[in-house]
This record gives sequence, structure tokens and C-alpha cells, in this order.
Amino acid sequence: MRVPDRPSAFTSDSARDRYYAVYDRAFGELWPVPVDAIDVETRAGSVRTYRAGPAEGDPVVLVAGAGGNALAWYRYIEPLARTRPVLAVDPLGEAGRSVQTRTLATGAVVGGWLTDVLAAVGAERTHVAGFSSGSMIAVEQQLGGGGRVAALTLVDPGGFAPITGRFIRWATAGAVGSTLPRTLRHRLAGVVGNGVLREDGLVSLMRAGWSFRRRVLITPPYTDEQIRELSVPVQVLLGARSALLDAQAVAARLADVVPSWRVEIVPGTGHSLPVEAPDLVAERILAFPGQALPEHDTDNG
Repeated sequence: MRVPDRPSAFTSDSARDRYYAVYDRAFGELWPVPVDAIDVETRAGSVRTYRAGPAEGDPVVLVAGAGGNALAWYRYIEPLARTRPVLAVDPLGEAGRSVQTRTLATGAVVGGWLTDVLAAVGAERTHVAGFSSGSMIAVEQQLGGGGRVAALTLVDPGGFAPITGRFIRWATAGAVGSTLPRTLRHRLAGVVGNGVLREDGLVSLMRAGWSFRRRVLITPPYTDEQIRELSVPVQVLLGARSALLDAQAVAARLADVVPSWRVEIVPGTGHSLPVEAPDLVAERILAFPGQALPEHDTDNG
């Protein structure tokens, strides 16, 4: 287990201001619908939250993964907000407009800040969708007894397999690829299996975020007992070619440990599943639970 000794932060005020300039420009270019920005004070810092869609109804809450923030979900806002309130957050510990003030040293703090956000906005029955380490935030929120959640969608989630050298190499290739000219970067996206490299606005944020020092809790994979503790309906979407995990192995384990969960392996996608199949992921979020869904797909692509 790796426990951070201080909060994540930019290396300097000037680095933070440069990042915010890129962030604001990307937000203006990418965000598709009117939105209200709310800064919520939580036990671990101020969390920037964007609300879109109808004023009434149970919201969908979107939590990005490592290196991401609310903008990572920009393709999802319009289709989800047609029928549901949507809350997209800049996670504490990641570059964005949230400001971390307390070390994320325990799962209770990691999940607790999300509980604080849900309480502050008056959400009682949310559908939380998390990607990668964002899924771990959603799981920790449930393991901590935070309530206020009616369903979870975990997209190529962290916490269900050990971090391997394969994933580290994939992440390193993405970081190096982000420095390349646009044409080469787009070409490399297919070679290394990282669709984010085709997202020019998100890549500009990635580059600007190199001045951000990310210090987050890294725990061992969840045990079978911890997985069984999740009492709300859960669906898991896995990239068939994910560099983070072995999709077939994870699907087989979940079928044995929590057979009530809905698990789908999405052919032709990798760990950057949310940007490689946004229409599918948005449809699955809107349909789950309570509506007929395709049978579990175990095609390895």
C-alpha cells in the first residue's frame, strides 16, 4: 500500500494559473450544454462540481480517473442531461479546479469527500459512474457506508487487479505520445491502444497538468469480502484489450463472487474505454438498472 504524506498540488502558483488558463479554454471549447459550477467544501478540500440537465430527478454523478477531471466526460453530458440531472466532479487528488487540503490517506477520506458532495447538493439516490481510479472512489464511498447511492457503473475499474508493468508501460507510452505533433499522436493512439491521444483538448490538459504533483492512496486490490459488501446494483464495463486488467479473468471472478452484478466486456476497446466507446457507455449508464440490457458479453475482441 502507498499512503501519501501530503495533499496533491501544483508545483507553484504560476504553474496553477497556467493550468487554469488551459482548463478554462478547453472547458469553453468542449462543454456542450449550459452548466452551473459549484464549489463544495468537503472533509478533504473544495470540490468543483458541474451540474447540468433537469432540476429534478435522481442525478448521474461522473467521477474521472487518474489525470482526469470533469472535462474527461464532456461527450457524455449532453446525452445524459437530456433526461437526468448530471453532476461531473473534478476529483480531489487530480489536476482541476478542486483544491485538496487534507491528505487522502485512508479509504474513508477518499470515499468520504464524495459523500460530502452528494450531501451538499441534496442527492439521495444517485447513479455514480466512475472510470479507473474514479471507480475506486465510488467503491470506497460505498465501503464507508456513505449511502445516497442507488447504483454504480464501474468503467474499466481500478482496484480489481494488481497494477502491472504492462499498465505502467501503457501509461508511459501515453505520456510520451502526448508530446508528439497531432498527426503522429493520432497515429500512435491506435498503435498503443490509447484513444485519449486522439482527444486534442484533453491532451492539452494532460500537458498542462505535468506541473501537478498527484499524491493519492494506492491500496491492494479489493478482496472478495469487500466486493460482496457492495449492496447496491453494480455494472462493470471492461475494455477487452485493457492494459490495466485481464478482462476475462476479472469477469470470471465477478461472476463467481457477485453473480448479480452485470459485467460486460466491450470488444475492440482498451483501458481508455470511455473515449473509445462513449455512446455505448452512456447508453449503459442510462439503462442500468431497471431496464433490459444485453446479455453479459465475454467476447475478448
